Amino acid sequence: MAYHKPAGEICSRSDPAGRPTIFDRLPRLKEGRWVAVGRLDINTSGLLLLTTDGELANRLMHPSSQVEREYAVRVLGKVTREVLENLRRGVQLEDGPACFQSVRPAGGEGANQWFHVVLKEGRNREVRRLWESQGLQVSRLTRVRYGGCHLRRGLKAGHWDELDGEAVSALRASVGLRPENDAKSVKEARWPRRVVKRGRRK
Repeated sequence: MAYHKPAGEICSRSDPAGRPTIFDRLPRLKEGRWVAVGRLDINTSGLLLLTTDGELANRLMHPSSQVEREYAVRVLGKVTREVLENLRRGVQLEDGPACFQSVRPAGGEGANQWFHVVLKEGRNREVRRLWESQGLQVSRLTRVRYGGCHLRRGLKAGHWDELDGEAVSALRASVGLRPENDAKSVKEARWPRRVVKRGRRK
């Protein structure tokens, strides 16, 4: 499932403070349970993959799989060429060196500019911390891609797309697992142009 997480929801199953969680909205399962592929912090919106396959989730999240995560980020402050070079080359954070695989401008003027950035790991608040290391503030952050799966244009926050068999097989193939349908080879697995079901749970 590809879920468009709104800002303000947390990725835990419950919260002592009573904040809304992503699991409040998801469809109920007769068997198994939803496993979130990674997390997005409460102020971050965008694509969150969910599956009932624990092995698939673990492989997609594991650093050795080098699965790309792409974010649209709005930055408050002056972004110079030197800043962009630093972020591509790498900076030292409190939990070790980090960098963006790519950074490209995506519009905006003045103090608020948009960029698309790509990471191959999912450390806590890493996108925000990288920009903060350069004295800049992230004012909006949305994940738009996880591996080969994109946040569908037009998918509203709080809604989801149920991925079809081809999409699931492509996800599995990308981390070295056999496609769900053994008759389909890895080379045949492709991202579909549509999904089989869309939904929202109030």
